[in-house]
Order: sequence, then structure tokens, then C-alpha cells
Amino acid sequence: MQKGLFSALLQLADDHLVLGHRLSEWCGHAPMLEEDLALPNIALDLIGQARSLYTYAGEIEGVGRDEDALAFCRIEREYQNLLICELPNGDFAQTILRQFYFSSFMLLFWEQTLKSSDATVAAVAGKAIKEAKYHRRHCGEWVIRLGDGTDESARRMQASCEILEPYLGEFFHTSYDSLEISQSGVFPDKNTLQEPWLMDVREVFQAANLNIPDLTHAQKGGREGRHTEAMGHLLAQLQYMQRSFPNMAW
Repeated sequence: MQKGLFSALLQLADDHLVLGHRLSEWCGHAPMLEEDLALPNIALDLIGQARSLYTYAGEIEGVGRDEDALAFCRIEREYQNLLICELPNGDFAQTILRQFYFSSFMLLFWEQTLKSSDATVAAVAGKAIKEAKYHRRHCGEWVIRLGDGTDESARRMQASCEILEPYLGEFFHTSYDSLEISQSGVFPDKNTLQEPWLMDVREVFQAANLNIPDLTHAQKGGREGRHTEAMGHLLAQLQYMQRSFPNMAW
């Protein structure tokens, strides 16, 4: 049970850290001032959630690793994040669509996790759900604006749908450990979130005149530490300071 909980916490933390790092790459490069502020702020929210999850994971593991050790001192194969989180940002449409997918899923996930049998996990969900609501609303509005906008914005958004579609099924991938944790009431069963997630996506996509994604074929591997080529490059940046100056304190 402890091993399964540690793994579940680590997966969630890795998702948020890696995606938060990706979003931070937009700082100073977004297409307008509002988004130059919004995207890094969403990134900060995600990294803040990752910190809470890493801290609790370290306590569960019980070998002395803190949030920094778990975030910065592991090799690529030890990260268990979703593949979609590590993909390069692409253009603004692709970044916004990925964040919409992730935020829609996490909003449903955190809503269920409020009822967690683990008080610490429920407390993390209570804070995270407020942030996820904003992320979902902000990105959902952009998906509609771009999908139902100019010919160019609609083309880019539809192209982003095709790029990201193969990675969506991994949201709902379950392992033996994750089933054990869901049965214990700590985290929800991800399979139960697929239909409400699709309903949310369908509502936004209909308003945006986009084709509904197909989850039949899912690219998997992130949960088992099998990553895309992009992950190594991402970690080279993410871990640079810790690798160059181990245990540095401000």
C-alpha cells in the first residue's frame, strides 16, 4: 500500500513539474502580454502542486528524500509523467490545447480526490481544485477562440488536435498499483473519469468547430519511465543548477 501510494504521488507530481516547466518556457515569448503573464502563472500553480505532492511522497517513502531530491536528482527512466506533458510546446495553439486537455482531466480528478481517505491528499486537492478551475476556464475559452476564429487559427488548432490525439488515452491508463490505491479510496479510478472528460471536451470542441478526439489508440510508456526524445532535453534544462551546484542553498 505504501509503495503504491508513493508511486501514485510521484506520477502526479511528475506530471505537474514537467508540464509546469514546459509552460514556463513561454515566459517572454507569448503572443500577447496577457498570456505572457497567464501561462507562467499557470506554470507556477502546477509547480506548487508538484511541491506538495513531492513533499508527501518523500514522507511516505521514508528514506530522507525531500521535494528537491525527487524533483531534480533522478534519471530520466525514474520519471513517471504522462508523455503529453513532456512534448515540445509547438505553437500557441498546441500549448493551449494540451493545457486544456490536462486541466479538464485534473479538475475532474481533484473533484473526486476531495473525498480521499487520506487527509493530506484531500488537503492538496482542496487547494489544487481552485487553480484547476481557472486553468480549465482560461484554456477552454482560448480553444474556442482559436478554433472558431480565423482560417489560420482554426487550421493551427485542428493540426494541434491531430498532434496530441495519440497521447490522450494515457490519461486513463491504470496499473495494478493505481487500482489498489483507487480501491483504498485515496485517489479516484481514472477509468471513471473518461466519460465526463470526453463530455467536457466535446462541449468545447463543438463550440470551437473541432473534430472530437479518438481515444482508441493510445501512446503509452510515460508511467513506466519510457519517454520521448524530448524528455532528455527537458531534464538537461530542468536539472542544470542542481547538477552543477549540488545541494546549493539560497
